[in-house]
Amino acid sequence: MMERQTNQRNAIRDAFETAARPLGPQEALATAQAKVPRLGIATVYRTIKGLMDEGWLVAVALPGEPPRYELARKHNQHHHHFRCRVCEKVFDIEGCSGEIESHVPPGFKVESHTVVIYGLCPDCSGAAAPAAKSPRRSKS
Repeated sequence: MMERQTNQRNAIRDAFETAARPLGPQEALATAQAKVPRLGIATVYRTIKGLMDEGWLVAVALPGEPPRYELARKHNQHHHHFRCRVCEKVFDIEGCSGEIESHVPPGFKVESHTVVIYGLCPDCSGAAAPAAKSPRRSKS
C-alpha cells in the first residue's frame, strides 16, 4: 500500500536522503523538524515503517543498540559502519577490503559479514587531531 505524500512524510524522506549516514528516529525527527516544526516522533516511526514496507528504507543493526535506518539503495552497496562512542552517531564506511575469508578457519564458508568500528568522529575528536589515533580498545 502506497502512503499518500504529505509535508511531514516528505520532510522525513528528505532527512534520510540528505543524511550522509544512517539515522535513528530521533535524528530523523530533529532534521525533519527544520521543515515541519510540529512534527512528532509517532509520525516519524509510522513513516519509517511505511518506508521500510515499501523497500525504500532498511534497518542498520548494531549489536545491543536500537536500529538506525538508511536508504535501501545505499544498503545494497556492501559497506560497513563507524559508531562514535561520544555522540553515538553512525557513519558509513565505503567499501570492504574483502579479506574476511583469510580470517576464517579452514573448512568454513563465509556467507556474509558485518563490521562496526567504534571510536571518535571528527567533531568529537577535535577535528581528527593526531591524538585520536590511539591504539584500539574494545569496550565490550
